[in-house]
Amino acid sequence: MPVLSKTLLLLTLSVCAFGADKDYNGRWNLTVKDEPRGRVWWIEVNGAGGSKINGRFVGFPGGQMDNIPVIKVDHKELHWSYEGGGKKLTYVASIQGGKLIGTQSIDGKPTRTFVGERAPEIRDRDDERWKPTAPIELFNGRDLEGWQPTFPGRGVDWSVKDGITKNAFKASDIRTAETFWNFELHAEYRYEKGSNSGIGLRGRYEVQIEDTAGLPIDGHSQGGIYSRLPPAVQAAKAAGEWQTLDVRLVGRIVTVKLNGQVTVDHKVIEGPTAMCFDPDEAMPGPIAVQGDHGVVEFRKLTITPLSR
Repeated sequence: MPVLSKTLLLLTLSVCAFGADKDYNGRWNLTVKDEPRGRVWWIEVNGAGGSKINGRFVGFPGGQMDNIPVIKVDHKELHWSYEGGGKKLTYVASIQGGKLIGTQSIDGKPTRTFVGERAPEIRDRDDERWKPTAPIELFNGRDLEGWQPTFPGRGVDWSVKDGITKNAFKASDIRTAETFWNFELHAEYRYEKGSNSGIGLRGRYEVQIEDTAGLPIDGHSQGGIYSRLPPAVQAAKAAGEWQTLDVRLVGRIVTVKLNGQVTVDHKVIEGPTAMCFDPDEAMPGPIAVQGDHGVVEFRKLTITPLSR
């Protein structure tokens, strides 16, 4: 074979490998087999196929979004890993049929498998065309009609008394049977000292509820989107006081008001949070309430669907 032809062949093979590496770039929603809570993971990859690759991951540790400390593409496979708590977690995945197929291992022992779908582009924008329709009371004040446990096989360990619903300690998260797309949501709630809860928008994006009054703002502060969009101000009231939360979600654009103060103002939610159990971001999803972290009481939860 002429030298020039060999050179062209090598360049062609190099470009093909480079393109395959680049295919990992983007955001992926990962459905995990045998995940204890039925929750979804998420990964974002940037720079694959170039000299600097980086990524972010929802799935370890604790479910918050973390920068990935070690990530690479090796022999056309995506590898990333963490070390902490005396353990090493490693992940290996490859693109097969357009999906991200992979395995999690702990200290070298395979533990779970996952399948990733590319996150969809959502084109809806929050503008004046979206108008409120008739409000729907998600809690009727009498019972939990219309609600079901989020985790398979769990009971609904929530009670209703005097128009207030309250969870037992470490109760199941619950979700609406009905699903919603774009909407405004109004909630009134209170919690015990040190408690922690949240509201899952479309079963994917958690608005944080936590006893953070007076504390420095971070990704876990009340009134933010958990680990993704911290609140602009610390608007939480003290434990035991009734608080109000107003959320507007159009596409990926979210605005949050906590106790009358804007904490998140027309920000983009880039992907699922730890509470996510419904990975299909392009479809309507339920409203969920977290019950497995701490005790919380709700006296109002009203949704107003938006239409054009």
